[in-house]
Amino acid sequence: MKHSIRKQMLVMFVGLILAMLFAILMVNNVFLGEYYVSQKKPNLIAVYEILESQNDDLYNNVTIQRLLDESERANISFGIYDVYENKMKAGFATAHEMDVLENQLKGYLYGKNEGELLDKADNYEIWKSKDVKSRSSYLEMWGQLSNGNTFIMRSPLESIRESVVLSSKFLAYVGVIIIAVGILLVWLFSKKITEPILELAALSERMAEQDFEVKYTSGGENEIGVLGRNFNTMSEKLEETISELKNANYELKQDIEKKEKIEEMRTEFIGNVSHELKTPIALIQGYAEGLKEGVNSDAESRDFYCDVIMDEAGKMNRMVKNLLTLNQLEFGESDVQFDRFNIVELIQGVIQSCEILIQQKSAEVRFDTGTPVYVWADEYKVEQVVRNYFSNALNHLDGKRVIDIKVRKDKKIARISVFNTGKPIPEEDIGRIWDKFYKVDKAHTREYGGNGIGLSIVKAIMEAMQKGYGVRNYDNGVEFWFELDVK
Repeated sequence: MKHSIRKQMLVMFVGLILAMLFAILMVNNVFLGEYYVSQKKPNLIAVYEILESQNDDLYNNVTIQRLLDESERANISFGIYDVYENKMKAGFATAHEMDVLENQLKGYLYGKNEGELLDKADNYEIWKSKDVKSRSSYLEMWGQLSNGNTFIMRSPLESIRESVVLSSKFLAYVGVIIIAVGILLVWLFSKKITEPILELAALSERMAEQDFEVKYTSGGENEIGVLGRNFNTMSEKLEETISELKNANYELKQDIEKKEKIEEMRTEFIGNVSHELKTPIALIQGYAEGLKEGVNSDAESRDFYCDVIMDEAGKMNRMVKNLLTLNQLEFGESDVQFDRFNIVELIQGVIQSCEILIQQKSAEVRFDTGTPVYVWADEYKVEQVVRNYFSNALNHLDGKRVIDIKVRKDKKIARISVFNTGKPIPEEDIGRIWDKFYKVDKAHTREYGGNGIGLSIVKAIMEAMQKGYGVRNYDNGVEFWFELDVK
């Protein structure tokens, strides 16, 4: 990643260390010397105070030891000049240093020394001077004691310069080590921070793709851990919300489709009913007008006219009843009541109620009534299915004029089939015979008073009970079937 937090943290940390090292080196080079001088001045004053306090007993062993200890500790050379004897009387220095101290003191007395005056009191002055021969810098203090003798002290400053150089080098080496160790620590620390962030970034990408199964797993009690737990909560809420939206969208889609279907069915229903009622209404109107106008005056003709009117009115009545039944089934207004009953007994009852029609059609009905078969279903609706299948078989009989009804049972279901000899249904019409008002042979359907609603009622009933149904062609006839639960 070009602008990763890890790289930014690394650059920032290294830059901060470098800046701090540079600042320390600058302070070390510029101010360490001044600091050393400021700390050295109290040492000079301490030696001066010993000299002043013991000037009358300067050669006492205790005093000499104190002077030696203080001088050695502070690296100070000093000498006392007796102005009356005009020579160096005592001091702490080598012979060569004593000569140098004497010359320096004379220079101060005669105002010939060059240097920088750092401090001045009633009895002494503190100077920063440079030796002309050695070019070395010194911190010097000279003045007059209360007994009239003069003194001079000096402490070299070259040691502090060497210390500054050495400390700068040491700081540089230490800085390199600190930077190396810091880079490693920052790399590890930034990795610990960036890995959870990268996990959150990947999690957000998955969430953007509506994958809400992913969860933040790194944990932690810091801010990133809190953010991760919030991500998990947000993921759950989004999943729940989107699920609700999808359900609402699905229900809305279903409602729209249902309304469109209802509108389509309403339009189709009005068209089909208008078409189906047109012929019987026209016949009833025509024959009623004929009766009124006395077209045929004999009783036999009037009876014929009345029979036609009654027959067409009966067809209209049956069609309206079937339409009402179908409407209730299609719109879910007819509840399914499951009961356990003997399907064999029900079929036998339907056959017996149609005995007159069977005789009129010269039909041979074959049905084995020996073994009872109990099923679970809505008995009234199953009877409607059996009646429609049986009526359909009677109306389409041909050939040997045989109707064969069978009940086949296994452990879970019972399959009821109604076969009639006759012409097979054309293959192009098989898929549409379950549609309302669809007629394969309109002339033949009109002949027996059918209106194309019976099989639509079968379809609606079987789908309401969520059971299978269908039709199968044979060379010598057609078989309609449906299934019911045994258990």
